[in-house]
Amino acid sequence: MADKISLSKHSPRAPEGLDKEQTKEALQQVLAEVAELQNLLYANGKHSILLILQGMDASGKDGVISEIFSRVNPQGIKIQSFKVPTEEELAHDFLWRIHKHTPEKGMIQIFNRSQYEDILVTRVKKIIDDETARKRMHAINHFEQLLTDNDTHIIKCYLHVSEERQKERIEERRTMPEKMWKYNAGDLDVVAHRNDYIACYEDAFEHCSVVPWHIIPADQNWYKSYTIACLLRDTLKGMDMQYPKIQD
Repeated sequence: MADKISLSKHSPRAPEGLDKEQTKEALQQVLAEVAELQNLLYANGKHSILLILQGMDASGKDGVISEIFSRVNPQGIKIQSFKVPTEEELAHDFLWRIHKHTPEKGMIQIFNRSQYEDILVTRVKKIIDDETARKRMHAINHFEQLLTDNDTHIIKCYLHVSEERQKERIEERRTMPEKMWKYNAGDLDVVAHRNDYIACYEDAFEHCSVVPWHIIPADQNWYKSYTIACLLRDTLKGMDMQYPKIQD
């Protein structure tokens, strides 16, 4: 169990005084490194990465994926979004639909939402009780340990968006033609139950900590992308990989 994380103590904005243009320039260098290291990961074939993106509606998960992975080799990445479970998925244990999308060696797998949906929205909507949620947290910890033991490096990010910025982005979905496809009437329900979701997230941070969480300020897209790109770059560097050599 990790120390309790209170989101109220984490700013959703970039550090005061950080230069936006300089950070955006630095991001381009980081993305170039990520592209090179991702190629090495694919060629090396001994490790994999699972990037988990969680956050409130309109926290910017889609935008992160688009910006960070626009320059990598598409053969080496996969993206999976988890929505409301299908009838087939509900007929299995809650991790069944998750496990079959975990990455093979050499790959970066991105989860846009993840196994954590089954202890978040299900609790807020009273589909499961606290006892069931605790059992699922226990299973998630074992699941993540299993992946880690199989040389999958997990990066768990919570995109921390303020209520004000969240409402602005949802309003953009209602009024901007190029964003209307993202709008869902349920978005407003999430805002109305924001405190309930925060409580469930904080519980998950505390009890699902076999792999640590990263709280990512998400009000400013440029800083959000830079922070996650650096996490990905540093994780890849830490693997100390080498290109395979020709075998005699």
